[in-house]
Amino acid sequence: MKKRVTYRPGKAQGVFGIVWGGIFILIGLFVVIPIFGAFGVLWTLAAIAITVMNGFQAFGKKYAGPEIHIEEDGPTQVEAPFSPAAQAHDHIPSTALSTQKRLEQLETLKGAGLLTDQEYKQKRQEILRDL
Repeated sequence: MKKRVTYRPGKAQGVFGIVWGGIFILIGLFVVIPIFGAFGVLWTLAAIAITVMNGFQAFGKKYAGPEIHIEEDGPTQVEAPFSPAAQAHDHIPSTALSTQKRLEQLETLKGAGLLTDQEYKQKRQEILRDL
């Protein structure tokens, strides 16, 4: 399934661009051209182009602006190179898990060498006390 989504900037955004474009045109005419010559002409032409583009996008009847194409062909699965235990628990806070799942997670951490025996026993007692 394909969708075509067209994003059109709001009128306020267009007016904002027109105002700032006008300021840059004036700077180009009265400051940049007298001081820098050819660069000032380039500056002023760019400011005019940006101002006209903003005016066209805000108030033009036809629109030629950015488009976003979205394709929806169904869900895709991304396989991560993690262990099944990590995939099951990496995004779930341990307080949201059942007691059994918390104990399994604790066992996995101990088996991976991330907990000492003392830490394991202490945390296991905390989980069992919450029953």
